[in-house]
Amino acid sequence: MTQHTQYDPSAIRAFLADNPKLRARDAADAMGISEAQLVAARIGQGATRIAAHPDLIVPAAERLGEVMALTRVGACVHEKVGTYGNYHSGEHAAMTLTEEIDLRIFPSHWVHAYAVETKSEAEQATRRSLQIFDAAGDAVHKIHLRAGSNHDLWDGIVAELALDDQSEGQEVAPRTPTEAAKARPDKVDVLRAEWAKLTDTHQFLRLCSKLKMNRLGAYRIAGAPFVRALRPSAANAMLQAVQAAGIEVMIFVGNRGCIQIHNGKVETLKPMGPWQNIMDPGFNLHLRLDKVAEVWAVEKPTQRGPAVSVEAFDAEGGIIFQVFGLGKEGRDSRAEWTRIVEALPIAESVDA
Repeated sequence: MTQHTQYDPSAIRAFLADNPKLRARDAADAMGISEAQLVAARIGQGATRIAAHPDLIVPAAERLGEVMALTRVGACVHEKVGTYGNYHSGEHAAMTLTEEIDLRIFPSHWVHAYAVETKSEAEQATRRSLQIFDAAGDAVHKIHLRAGSNHDLWDGIVAELALDDQSEGQEVAPRTPTEAAKARPDKVDVLRAEWAKLTDTHQFLRLCSKLKMNRLGAYRIAGAPFVRALRPSAANAMLQAVQAAGIEVMIFVGNRGCIQIHNGKVETLKPMGPWQNIMDPGFNLHLRLDKVAEVWAVEKPTQRGPAVSVEAFDAEGGIIFQVFGLGKEGRDSRAEWTRIVEALPIAESVDA
């Protein structure tokens, strides 16, 4: 487990004052603390500790009108502009589903939350956001207000969500490391037999759990026709091919507390250094290509036909993204998407 360095809140504020252009995630990493600790150092000075449960935060977000929803993992940031709505509560899993903002939420990981205001001298404006973190202080979801958001409701919403404890600083738990690939080669025949019987993609993780494997471990041993190992470069090649074909896809990026989904085309790609960036109206994706260690082409049978995906993982075995062809006419895939996946470069070898 990763233990965070303990810093005095005044030292954190001094560091931020000396490094105003650093993004919050980068500033926290530079100080060896969690991002929640970074934010909590500003309580009373632009940050308010608020209730973290999605049953309270999501309905508040609905009232804010058009906002930007942000969910990320270490190697990828997923940003969607839209309005929150159609919220479905759940003890273990919740969801919000509108045309623009599509989230799967896991409430047990919504542990710390803050309403944050930051003055931007360059833009002569105040940036406002609701930021949610897990027990270790890592961000699971953020809601950023935009120029057209209902800023007049902000103060009232913050007052409603504010907790009694407004002391500066935040205690966090040790960070749980990413689970490495976990396979059971002695169960590969069972895995393949049960995989062939799937009728819904959601059954796959239950199958892995039953066999005491995880997603990446199962991929490493399943073999054709279920999976094909691709080169890391396939992640970028896939995005370029989707852009060129003009087809609609579903792009999933998620952490322990939230999965965010884009449904639509990829129109504008802008590479910058190690980053590949989708910069479309209403949707941005920022992908660190140098952090992609494994890519898999995956096919799962469903009642609506095969669900074909491209899935990328980092060097620790954490999933970075999943991309599916957006199904049409009651089917789970499209011929154009399948052709793109079949043409992606195959990896030379993969360790089980």
